[in-house]
Formats: sequence, C-alpha cells, structure tokens
Amino acid sequence: MRNWLLLLCPCVLAAALHLWLRLHSPPPARAPGAGPADQLDQLALSSQGKSHHYDVVVGVLSARNNQELRSVIRSTWLKHLKQNPVLSQRVLVKFIIGAHGCKVPVEDREDPYSCKLLNITNPVLNQEIEAFSLSEDTSPGLSEDQVVSVSFRVLYPIVITSLGVFYDANDVGFQRNITVKLYQAEQEEALFSARFSPPSCGVQVNKLWYKPVEQFILPESFEGTIVWESQDLQGLVSRNLHKVTVNDGGGVLRVLTTGEGALPHEFMEGVEGIAGGFIYTIQEGDTLLENLHSRPQRLIDHISNLHEEDALLEEESSIYDDIVFVDIVDTYRNVPAKLLNFYRCFRLNWAVDRTGKWQELEYPSPAYPAFACGSGYVISKDIVHWLASNSERLKTYQGEDVSMGIWMAAIGPRRYQESLWLCEKTCETGMLSSPQYSPQELRELWKLKELCGDPCKCEAR
Repeated sequence: MRNWLLLLCPCVLAAALHLWLRLHSPPPARAPGAGPADQLDQLALSSQGKSHHYDVVVGVLSARNNQELRSVIRSTWLKHLKQNPVLSQRVLVKFIIGAHGCKVPVEDREDPYSCKLLNITNPVLNQEIEAFSLSEDTSPGLSEDQVVSVSFRVLYPIVITSLGVFYDANDVGFQRNITVKLYQAEQEEALFSARFSPPSCGVQVNKLWYKPVEQFILPESFEGTIVWESQDLQGLVSRNLHKVTVNDGGGVLRVLTTGEGALPHEFMEGVEGIAGGFIYTIQEGDTLLENLHSRPQRLIDHISNLHEEDALLEEESSIYDDIVFVDIVDTYRNVPAKLLNFYRCFRLNWAVDRTGKWQELEYPSPAYPAFACGSGYVISKDIVHWLASNSERLKTYQGEDVSMGIWMAAIGPRRYQESLWLCEKTCETGMLSSPQYSPQELRELWKLKELCGDPCKCEAR
C-alpha cells in the first residue's frame, strides 16, 4: 500500500516542510548512518512508543503561540479521527512547531516577520543627513553608464528633502543634464524627481549638487530605488557602492546591493552604483529615543515570556504526544507563506512578489512554476523520500508552498487538483480545507458539520 504525507494549514499555522523532514523532536533511536528519510519512516511507524504502520501522516504546520488553534483541532476533526476505529489505525497526526522562539522582542525587530534586531544606535536627530559622502581624497569619475541606480530599505521613518548628483571637478560650473528619480519598489511611477541642467543646477553641498523635492514620510519597511539618468550622450559621474560612505543616521536605513539579497540584476535600473545622493531627516525622534531607552527591560520581559512559553509547550507535548519540534527559530521569515488568498488548487503563472510579507529575492523569474496553495496538500511517500534525501541541497524560497512548486518542477510529478481544497476563507459544502478562520469560527463550523453534516448551513429540523 502506498504511503502519503498530508501537510495542513487550517489558519495562521507555521513551519517548513524541508525542516520538518529533519525531525528534531528529539528523533527516535536510529541505526548508524540512517538519514532523514529513515527518520520519517520511524515517525510513521511509532506513536506513544508503540510500533505501528500508518498509511497517512498528517503534519499540521503550527506556530508556537497558536495553542488555542491546536486546542480547536484536537476538539474537532482530530477528536473525530481518534474516535474512529479505522482512521485511528491508518492516520497519524502531528503538529509541527519551531523549537526556538525568537529572542528579539517584536518591537525591536527590523520587521515583524523576521528575528533580526533593529540595530539603531545613536540616531542623528533634528538635523539633515547626507545619505552618501566621498572622502576628501576621492573624486567621482566619469563613467560610460547612462543610467545608475541604488536601492535602499527604510528601517525607521524618514523624510527625503533633496535629491542630488555628483559634482564633476573637470567641468567649469555645471554642464550636464541629469534626471534623478525615487521609485517605490515594483512601482512604475516615480514618487518624485529632480532635473539638473546648466541653468538650473541647484545648490552645491560638499561634492554634490542638490535640489529640494516634495516631501513624503517614508515609513518603516519602505523599499525604494534612486535612479540617475543622463540626458546627454556622455555618461554619468558615478562611483562604485563600496567607494562611498553611507550615512545611515545611526541605523535607520540600509543600502541594498544585488550581492546582499536585493533584487536580481535584471530587475535593477541601469548599473548598480552611486551617481549622487539624497538628504533626509529622521521622523518621530522622541518616540525613537523612548523606544531605545525601554529596550533593555523589554528584552528581560521577553526572555521571561519565552521561558514560560517553552514550559507550556513542553507540558502540551507531554499531555497530547502529538507535537514534533523542528530546529528552527519560529518566525514568519523562517516558515512557509500560508496566507495566499486568491485562486484555487494549483497556482499557475503566479506573479513573484518583490516586497512585503511574501517578498521573494532569490527566485529571478517574474512568475513561479505551478504550486499547490498553502492551505494544505498531499504528497506521496516517494516524493517525501526524495525531499528528505535532498533536503541539504534544496534551496529555500520565501514560502514553503512556492518552494514546493519549484522543487517539484525538477521531478515533474503528476498533479491532481481538488476544487474543494479551498485557498481562501470561504465555506462550501464538502470543503476539505479553508484557511484563516479564528478558533471560535472553527468551533462553530465543526458544530454545524456534526449537527447537520454541512459546516456552511444547518436548516432547522
């Protein structure tokens, strides 16, 4: 009989399949040289210390703090499964949970989906800051590039007040025609721009010419690109990114380079580099200082909460014996994207996001291969073994669902689409899965199903 692995995401549940295959819960004793695929077999063959063979292993991807959701599952369909004498012998259900909580409080992270510290120290407040500067003994050189650009991410709100271009020491006065524009990532229209020409070259500050622009507050997590474009036949005066000093205001912004995880080269405007700069100010300075002042106590409280969470998870695992801990830090950036809420079944020609929660910086094409939506899918044992055997070599992308699609494109398995496997929050008679319901909503759906056989409606009898 063929074995199957079912991955579920009934709502905001989280973990990654390729990490799940390297079970760290701790693993049962195994023979010397046994690999991840052998571990998977041993999980399927044992529950509560009893040797058993299961036809289906259900992995429910769950975040550490989703105890209430796990409780709902245990009191609804999992309870029904365990009480069924046939299903209980054929199906094994495990919640897949990250073994480690993030040690950085949410308020102190670069974004709520990662575990990276927002490392702001000694912020430069109540004054204008030049984003880029050249040392005294460094002069920008004339390049052959007509278009040069640099991307950056805002880590704390700023306002850009001026855009600038490099001063060419060989020119007598300003003799060029250059347009500078600021784009928000993935947007075709510029937020604002400045045009430099001999009769209108702006104000010279240090080794740059600046012009004021319309002022917008660029919020935390804003990602933008400054583009310099020459309107002349000659190239721009520019420098390599590594030849300029970045003034980040104490850590409120970061320059993104193609070599450090920014957009692939084909998505950049022109050549990566610096052909000028911009002037900005930090917003909400008092709030920032207050936040930094309270950070030490916040960290103490957060670590204490993590210890309590660890103890609760250990107790929960001991009581129910249905949790597998995987060796990851439990944050959204480390887990599958489970909340894609459009279309059904397999996703075809799904556009790649370059910003936001589902930001993809590793996959260069504009669309993903076909992939199963993230609320759940079933894969056969031979595919599970292939994934387990190659887990150290498979590259991970922004989401577990799209990662699966890319991995599966390499082996071309047969795909079966089921219209009742829903990818958005909706209710249909006979549905197999629907994401994003709250714990209370899940309870109500199950009550209707038990009472009338239909979770969507229940006519009076």
